[in-house]
Amino acid sequence: MKGSIRKQLTIIFIALTGMLFLANYLINTFFLEGFYSMRKKNVLIEAYDSLNENITDSGKMKKGGVQEFEELCNANSISFIVTDEDYHMLVWTDTAYAQSDYLRLMLGRLNGYGIGLDTVDPNSILVQNDSYTIQKKYDPEVAVDYMEMWGTLDKGFYFIMRINMESIRDSVRIANDFIKYICLFGVLLASVLVWFISGRVTKPLGELTELSKRMAGLDFSAKYTSGGSDEVGQLGESFNRMSENLEKTYSQLLTANNELQKDIRKKEEIDDMRKEFLSNVSHELKTPIALIQGYAEGLQECVNDDEESRAFYCDVIMDEASKMNGLVQKLLTLNQLEFGNEQVVMERFDLSELIRNKVQSVAILAQQKEAQLVCDVPDKLYAWGDEYKVEEVLTNYLSNALNHVDGERQITVRAGRVADVEPQTMSETNGRDAGGHVVRVTVRNTGERIPEEDLGLIWDKFYKVDKARTREYGGSGVGLSIVKAIMESFHQDYGVHNCEDGVEFWFELKSGDEDAAADPAVSDRT
Repeated sequence: MKGSIRKQLTIIFIALTGMLFLANYLINTFFLEGFYSMRKKNVLIEAYDSLNENITDSGKMKKGGVQEFEELCNANSISFIVTDEDYHMLVWTDTAYAQSDYLRLMLGRLNGYGIGLDTVDPNSILVQNDSYTIQKKYDPEVAVDYMEMWGTLDKGFYFIMRINMESIRDSVRIANDFIKYICLFGVLLASVLVWFISGRVTKPLGELTELSKRMAGLDFSAKYTSGGSDEVGQLGESFNRMSENLEKTYSQLLTANNELQKDIRKKEEIDDMRKEFLSNVSHELKTPIALIQGYAEGLQECVNDDEESRAFYCDVIMDEASKMNGLVQKLLTLNQLEFGNEQVVMERFDLSELIRNKVQSVAILAQQKEAQLVCDVPDKLYAWGDEYKVEEVLTNYLSNALNHVDGERQITVRAGRVADVEPQTMSETNGRDAGGHVVRVTVRNTGERIPEEDLGLIWDKFYKVDKARTREYGGSGVGLSIVKAIMESFHQDYGVHNCEDGVEFWFELKSGDEDAAADPAVSDRT
């Protein structure tokens, strides 16, 4: 693979290895000798201090310090001579290397320094003080470079010390030659090792690359299988999790797309409903408008001259105009609720009092219908909501119950916390808290039941289960739509279900009782 990580790693590692060996070679060539010279200079100073400390006034070495001094000289190949003021040797190097000719040579060098015959090159001096001078010196007689130290001891004796510097140059040359071979072998070995190791590193990366390609093709069944606890292994596990999440997300996307298709169809249905709504409004208004127009023309043409007929004509016109006005008002109210133009004011109020007042206001209508009206609510029951809108909901429920009451002709209004409501309605709490934090109002009337297929449709605008009967009592088909809009603005539940002897409508509000959670079983009913 062109430009693969494996090749790049191999080249980089070989380059780094070569640079490392080259740096070592250059350091040995240019700095090792200087470092060696500094170390030897320090050794000469240490030997001087030891010699100065352990020599006696008679020119002999102290027994306690002679061994330490000799070990220091032997370890560093130091040759030395100590003489008196007449340059007679008192102490000298006792090694096989220190032959008599070499000692005489050193003695002559010391004598030459002392009487000024041998000059000192200022450029070769490393250290110089009142006691000694350290310098680099080439000895032409033996063709060897030395580091030489000469001067005077505290006892007044002369001394000279030498360290051969030729060995360090040989060491540097040998070390550099050795490094060359090691470098060639090291680069070769590094190439093989890096090629092998990088292969193990890039293999899972290749698997991840293939995995990403399959994921790009929406194949989420591919999984990383090489394992491992290192960063690549963790990346592989992340790829697996990402694959699972992408699969879920893709599934959700398909689901959302299906939902979008449903929404499009629903929009089309809403558009059809809008057309139907306009048609229904036109139909609802056409009859009263025609009646108003006909009776108004009759009055204008004086079809009936008697006062009673004219009064009848006027009553019909006023009645039909009132129906039209009521329908328009309901449609305006529904429009404001559905589009959120009205602000919902949530306040705490006595729901029991509101129900009793409303039941009392429709009692005369119940008597006209020959219906029994039962109110079963606690003395005090507080709830949160817009009191006027709650009254509108209750009004629509009672109006609907009065228009459809039959059989035993009984209408029952109940209210209480959800925990106090009858068991058959508890299934509609949908798993919510039934511990008294919610109050429910039910309006039940005896009579015909609503067909099951129509239960979910009665909340739609202008939907009428029995259109003939609706026309009979003058219903517009908008009341339950207003209930739906109000309850949804409260974000509370509402509904309807069939009973054995009739129909029961209900709605819920958030409880306003302070002891709702503490004592949910309170139900002093009247």
